[in-house]
Amino acid sequence: MRARALSTFLGSVTILVTGAPAGVAGATGGVGPGSDQGVAPSSAGSPGSSPATPTTPLHTAPVTSRSQRLTYRGPVYEKTATGEVIPYQPPLGRGQVSVGSGGSAVGVAASTRPQLLVPGSLARYVHGLAAAPMGAPVAVQEVIWAGDEIIGLPYIYGGGHQSFDSPGYDCSGTVSFALHGAGLLQTPEDSSELMAWGSHGVGRWITTFSNPAHAYVDIAGLRLDTSAADDPSRQQGPRWRPLRSQNGGYSIRHPLGL
Repeated sequence: MRARALSTFLGSVTILVTGAPAGVAGATGGVGPGSDQGVAPSSAGSPGSSPATPTTPLHTAPVTSRSQRLTYRGPVYEKTATGEVIPYQPPLGRGQVSVGSGGSAVGVAASTRPQLLVPGSLARYVHGLAAAPMGAPVAVQEVIWAGDEIIGLPYIYGGGHQSFDSPGYDCSGTVSFALHGAGLLQTPEDSSELMAWGSHGVGRWITTFSNPAHAYVDIAGLRLDTSAADDPSRQQGPRWRPLRSQNGGYSIRHPLGL
């Protein structure tokens, strides 16, 4: 009798387990019908999911260079008074601009200097002047064109501080004049004051370097400076020059957003 009762009990347990629904099997560690055992669920098709947006690195103009060459042989354009952009035709004869590295614009009055443009994101040295990159913000272009207005003027200690208009400029007067061209500076500042100007660090397009004794500014890959350091021309006064190989010993600042 005991053997028959035990056999009957075990048979009923077998029937119950075999007929258990999939949900019960899963709840007890089993795998339901149609399940992919050992495969983690994918989130690729999850409702509301979206692919990651690729990030574009911010543009940052170089502030150092091992090369002192400024040669550029690409296309150059000029922005006319009406805003039209046309191919640039360099002046000839008396109005010719010196082509040497850091050379001055000879016999060209500031009011007649062209607003030069070149493709890309780097400023280029064109016959003593700087051509602004077409890919730069308008403010950057205006700083470059303002710098062009004083190229070739002599170095005068204190020049450009009593007024932005001056027959010559010192280092910080040169930097102040260029920044003022885009409304980034309202009054001239000396090199010590420029140490606290703007925001800290290297800018995306414009970076000033200053200490109590000297100041200069790098704009879209060219240096506007009265010092001939790292410039084979050895000419003094406001000039466009190659970037320096290093900028140690200076407070590094930039205009916010640029």
